[in-house]
Amino acid sequence: FYYNLVNNMKLFALFILCISVPSALAATGVDVSAYTSQDSFSCLNQNGYIFGIVRGYCSYGGVDPNVVSNIQNSINGGMQNTDVYLFPCYPCGDPAGQADDLVNAISGQGYGMVWMDIEVYAWDSDIGNNQNFILTMANELTNQGQSVGIYSSYYNWQSIVGLGWTGVSQYPLWYAHYDDWMSFDDFTPFGGWNTPAIKQYNGDVSFCGAGIDQDYYP
Repeated sequence: FYYNLVNNMKLFALFILCISVPSALAATGVDVSAYTSQDSFSCLNQNGYIFGIVRGYCSYGGVDPNVVSNIQNSINGGMQNTDVYLFPCYPCGDPAGQADDLVNAISGQGYGMVWMDIEVYAWDSDIGNNQNFILTMANELTNQGQSVGIYSSYYNWQSIVGLGWTGVSQYPLWYAHYDDWMSFDDFTPFGGWNTPAIKQYNGDVSFCGAGIDQDYYP
């Protein structure tokens, strides 16, 4: 009886380990589009969020005035990784120049990746023009030595460039689906991506004195 009990306990412990390891290895993070203090990032970190993604370029066509402060506040607040996102301004033109402006503004700040935020906002009605704009910007960021990623969703991608366009699928995908669920089980392939890197699973949350979106990285 004791032998069987011990073995059953071992098997149960192994089962618990197997089902708990994935969740233990998963990481949660936040992205922010407004000034966020070091104290807020520290509070977020103490509550289990370990990476931050801060806005670096605004849709009106200019570098976010808070980007350097937010990068440093995220780092000094304890975030293990801090990335930046670029919200392009299509009507402003010059996608390479927009990329250069951001890179010059944040040079030497200790950030990781630059994510291009591709969502519905003042894009051209011709998806070919949108494709060329995005590709030019991504190429310029790469030429500038940046680690590039793409933020979008199935329906945004469909509207802006078409689901079948795979021109930037070599970059990691951060996708949005607000189902409040830390899982990729909901993901539908698009744009050449079969597996995403990050999921934005909840938006417009107020926590630790900050306005955040919540993100999941397995």
